[in-house]
Amino acid sequence: MWSECIYVFEVVNYNKYVMKASIILFILGLILFSGCVSKDNNDLTIAGSTTVQPIITKASDVYSAEHPNVRIGVQGGGSGTGIRMVGEGSVGIGASSRELTVEEKRENPDLMTHTIALDCIAIVVHPSNSIKDLSLDQIRDIFSGKITNYKEVGGPDRRIVLVEREDGSGTRSMFESMVMNNTDVSDSALQKPASGAIRFTVSGNPNAIGYVGIGYLDDSIKPVSIKGVLPIEENVKTKAYPLSRNLYLVTKGAPSGLSTEFIDYILSEEGQKIVREEGFIPIR
Repeated sequence: MWSECIYVFEVVNYNKYVMKASIILFILGLILFSGCVSKDNNDLTIAGSTTVQPIITKASDVYSAEHPNVRIGVQGGGSGTGIRMVGEGSVGIGASSRELTVEEKRENPDLMTHTIALDCIAIVVHPSNSIKDLSLDQIRDIFSGKITNYKEVGGPDRRIVLVEREDGSGTRSMFESMVMNNTDVSDSALQKPASGAIRFTVSGNPNAIGYVGIGYLDDSIKPVSIKGVLPIEENVKTKAYPLSRNLYLVTKGAPSGLSTEFIDYILSEEGQKIVREEGFIPIR
């Protein structure tokens, strides 16, 4: 009799254990499934150009505030990094301040660029520097190290300190393509990881010269005109300024889901207002 009762008790407990375990596993499955859906639909990571980064950071903050269930992560790293990461699928969107290279198109033929703003590469010096205008040839000679003193181009008797972006930067790539014409930048140039770092360095060194996107111009540095043409909005829109460029978001194939929604937001009236607020030039 006792053995039968014990057997029934054990069977009942076992069934309860199995039921509890099944319920726990079911709940965990729901959580995991929910997490995957949330990640697919509501999570987005954008990486790449530090020139584009202020636009994306501000836009993602505003968009996320309007859509509390959405999580958008923004990383820098440079245009090359952003393009590589979106090509390999580790981020949803890449940010680039240059066009795709032939090699990038060959490696990832389905990459698509989406223009979100206009920009230019501004050559900048310390506000105390009397230099106001340079030609592309003079800029090339300065950054190659052929010209080492500002007095050689009509400026003060000061040794020139070169400041440039690090390898992988879209701004550096565009500068080398549009200015250097297959001439190497001097090894003496100080390399900085972001446009903000170049601005900081030039603003604190009366001998420095560097280059930044138009959105980084402020009173702490002075832009130099090129053959009389200043890096201002009107000249960028008409392409009169020779170092004008587009800013892009890059996707692997046609965007979908949250990627589409965010790109559409950047191109909306509200998004283009953010482009303007960050110092860049809207395309609409």
